[in-house]
Amino acid sequence: MSMPMPAISLAALPGRRKTIIELASEAEKRGFAGIYLPSLGDNMSLATALAAITHTIPFGTAIAPLYYRAPLDFAQAAAFIHELSNGRFRFGIGVAHAPGHARFGVTAGKPLADTRAFVETIRAAERIGELPPIILATLRKRMIALAGEIGEGMVFANGSRSHMADSLSALPGGKKSDPDFFIGNMIPTCICDDEAAAAAVNRRTLTSYAHLPNYRNYWREAGYAEEMDGVERAIAAGEPDKVTQHLSDRWLADCTLFGCEQKVLDGLQAWYDAGIRTPILVPSSAQGNQLVAIQEMFSLCAKL
Repeated sequence: MSMPMPAISLAALPGRRKTIIELASEAEKRGFAGIYLPSLGDNMSLATALAAITHTIPFGTAIAPLYYRAPLDFAQAAAFIHELSNGRFRFGIGVAHAPGHARFGVTAGKPLADTRAFVETIRAAERIGELPPIILATLRKRMIALAGEIGEGMVFANGSRSHMADSLSALPGGKKSDPDFFIGNMIPTCICDDEAAAAAVNRRTLTSYAHLPNYRNYWREAGYAEEMDGVERAIAAGEPDKVTQHLSDRWLADCTLFGCEQKVLDGLQAWYDAGIRTPILVPSSAQGNQLVAIQEMFSLCAKL
């Protein structure tokens, strides 16, 4: 099948860290377009390990929450990883979400202003070496426009494919067509011939995001007002277990990939067609754990 290789998302969970590093090396050998690291766990440490054990594959954080460490500390770490990797590192940053803020005991401010200030601060850091490209986490149009103004790229997580053309229209100037401007999306992916089982896995994955107001606002903008209204009624009624009932199949198919290998590959092509230059497959499995899901992803991409 003639299609560019996607990137893969890897998270180093406790007890599996060495195994994930080994799988990252295998992903490089298999020709994946990149490895991107969610904020689950210490992704800057994982990025440091990838800089040392891989040789050619691009990799990055998607994302490093900007409130979790001091800007200068982040700048020094990012410059170190960038130099160690010979320029393969992309520093994806974003404001993250309320549950993470509570866990880390930090208070979030205004996303646009704080993101701008963070980027300005780390770029002004002295005696740290060269910084990597800075990729901004994006959902709605004002952050997309900011990414085009001050960043070297942007990355969605759980974006809506049908809404992507409208979202990308917010990019200024020629950034949409600039091949050096990173445009990625973290896409929950479950490969299984039992399509209903695969869909159920992805629906569980996204249920926690449906509890977040910023995601509900985005999906409402993307054309899912009825679904988001239902989610908000369930939350207001103190019935969080009913949230999934309002997450329609149409919405799920627009935000994730699930089903047999051919269906997932067809959906992957549709993401390229929608303007995502680097689809980042986030592996889940209906038949096992994270390690099973990664092997299923390897099997899928061997078809490309």
